[in-house]
Amino acid sequence: MILYFSGTGNSKYVAQRIADALGDTLFNMNDRIKARDSSPIETGERIVFVTPTYAWRIPRIVQDWLLKTDLIGAKRAWFVMTCGSEIGNANKYNQALCETKHLAYMGTAEIVMPENYIAMFNAPQPDEARKIVANAEPGIERAIAAIQADRHFASPRSNLYDRFMSSAVNPLFYPLFVKANAFTVSSACIGCGQCVRRCPANNITLHDGKPVWGKDCTHCMACICYCPAEAIEYGKKSLGKPRYHFEAL
Repeated sequence: MILYFSGTGNSKYVAQRIADALGDTLFNMNDRIKARDSSPIETGERIVFVTPTYAWRIPRIVQDWLLKTDLIGAKRAWFVMTCGSEIGNANKYNQALCETKHLAYMGTAEIVMPENYIAMFNAPQPDEARKIVANAEPGIERAIAAIQADRHFASPRSNLYDRFMSSAVNPLFYPLFVKANAFTVSSACIGCGQCVRRCPANNITLHDGKPVWGKDCTHCMACICYCPAEAIEYGKKSLGKPRYHFEAL
């Protein structure tokens, strides 16, 4: 089974590629997380987790859900992490998660995809984004080949910088930066509710036809990047930046 979590479509695309190549079932963790459903899942022996990289680890919202959810039949687990530049030392924490879940850890693969974190960085223009996706294809193919052969992924880079970012910066990043209070909506909002439907944390509600954000944000950027009217901003950080979601390529 291929279990994926995706904010703006990168990880969903990679998960679909892997599922199609392996003939495996594709499972959307967003839906279960949004429904607050941690009931057991029949997975089969081989499972692949495909997630974005949030502060140099898998998203905390995904880890919390996995710790509560029984994966019935699972024996071996691979992690495939999409990122805008790097995954840090996520490998170490994925291995620890597998130990907790009593799974044989088969490694973590890094797949560089177009940046979507416009609360801090710039998303690429469509032409550049398409080139980044094309450059990611060999890495996706290598990951598929390893899983098909039941092989461990090659060990990722783990230098001092990687270890520092995943160990010291990650725990600080959430309380210091992962907040929803900077989100605003302009008069361009059409009240479609897409932001509400896409929020995996159920952190957005409509009041008088306009979105209002709560305090349980995971910074997946789905609300701002999928807004069809581009009516959402993240303070001044997102002003003038292109929005990115995979399906628009």
